Formats: sequence, C-alpha cells, structure tokens
Amino acid sequence: MNVVFDIGNVLVHWEPRALYRKIFATEGEVEWFIGNVCTQDWNLEQDLGRSFADGVKALSARYPEHAEAITAYDLRWHETVLGAIDGSVQILEELSARGTPLYAITNFNQDKFKETLKRFPFLNVFRDTVVSGDERVIKPDPAIYRLLLQRNGLAAVSCVFIDDSLKNVKGAEAVGMKAIHFTGPEALRVQLTGMGLL
Repeated sequence: MNVVFDIGNVLVHWEPRALYRKIFATEGEVEWFIGNVCTQDWNLEQDLGRSFADGVKALSARYPEHAEAITAYDLRWHETVLGAIDGSVQILEELSARGTPLYAITNFNQDKFKETLKRFPFLNVFRDTVVSGDERVIKPDPAIYRLLLQRNGLAAVSCVFIDDSLKNVKGAEAVGMKAIHFTGPEALRVQLTGMGLL
C-alpha cells in the first residue's frame, strides 16, 4: 500500500493566527484580519502559484491601511509555521523504515515550499511530492490526485491518502483512493495499524 500525506497541519503545524497575534492587540482584531483581509481565498491564490510578492501588492492596493500587516504574511511567513507535528513525523519515519512507498500532495506555494523543505528535512523522504503551486491546481480538484497517480504509475486503490481537510479527503475518495481524515497522530496510528501498515 502506498501512503500519501498532506503536509500542512498533518506533518507541520501551520497557523497564520500565530503571526497576527504578535501584530494585533486582541483576538478580535486577529480574527477580523484573517476573515476579511488575508483570507483563505486570498491565500489559495498563492497556493495556485501566484507569487507572494504579487499577492501582497494586489491586496495592499485594496487595503493600504493594512499594508504592513499584509506584507508580514510574506516576510514573516515562517512565523506561521510553528514546527513539526512530532507524532506524525514519527509515524512517517516508521513507515519509511518499513519500506512503505511514501508520497505527498500539498496545497502550498511553490516558493514557500522550497523554504519549508530546507527547514524540515524529513519532508525529503517522499518519492514524489505534488505541490499545488508548481502544478497550478489545488485539492480537492480531482486533477491533483490523478497527477500523482499518473506521474508515478500508481493505481488509486493501492493508495491511502491522509489529510486534515475533510473536503480533501472526499476528493481523494472520489478518484478511488482510500482516505483518512487526520485528527491527530494518535488516531492516525490506530487507523494505519488497523490497515496493517504499522
């Protein structure tokens, strides 16, 4: 069985609020900014391959009064990545030690992903990583899962996909993959053990 990992909030903890709690005085201000300025939809444009410089420029033109905080999303981006999720990394290492074929599909800006690879060398364990920013397609679009399968000669039924986003899990199931909704390392270990993978 091939095991296909998501990266953000499965193997590394990503939380943009962590950065903005250093910038704004109250949780309400943080939530307003994330909900109205540096939104998930705006961030997905970077995951689809738009450069952070272009994204920041466009958004700062719309919200000039927040230009400094918007720019921080790029320049201080690593403050949104709080570290490895140790229990998940341990599972990854155990799977690797058993010779399990490991792959990844991630919604990630291509430039930030290259930086993240340097920071977290364990992400180099994958035989192939499909990065949305490189491919200009994001989960849960069926095309991104099929790209991994076609590029590596894999059958969907021979893959189990792990993601913290339920819609991305459903996307994998829609192309014929088995899938696990990640809620934490402990539950993941139980599920993979039940499948005979650990």
